[in-house]
Amino acid sequence: MRVSYLSGCTYAYIWLGSGTDPYKTVQKAKTVMTTTTATVLKNRLGAYLDAALTEPVFVQKSGRSVAVLVSQQHYAYLQALEDECWALRAYLAEQSGYVGADTTQQVLHDLLHKDDTC
Repeated sequence: MRVSYLSGCTYAYIWLGSGTDPYKTVQKAKTVMTTTTATVLKNRLGAYLDAALTEPVFVQKSGRSVAVLVSQQHYAYLQALEDECWALRAYLAEQSGYVGADTTQQVLHDLLHKDDTC
């Protein structure tokens, strides 16, 4: 049995066999999430930084979740994912009739300089 954690996912894939059909050999299981309090995090920061390299560490203060500690690699992944999401939204907006950035710049420029007679 081999456990494979995927970056950015809340699931681990457990390979139960060596067959060629992934639907028969893979079982999806919830990963265990590390949770700590702010006080414990402060006292054991090094250990939790190490843990954050492989999984998010959820931090609680006064019984409420207040932060998540993630690795630099995972943060970069989330930033790239967000960038892709906004690019897709912009593309879909342009396809549905909104003008793009270049056209908007040109229209604003024309409006600002419409009455210039110099």
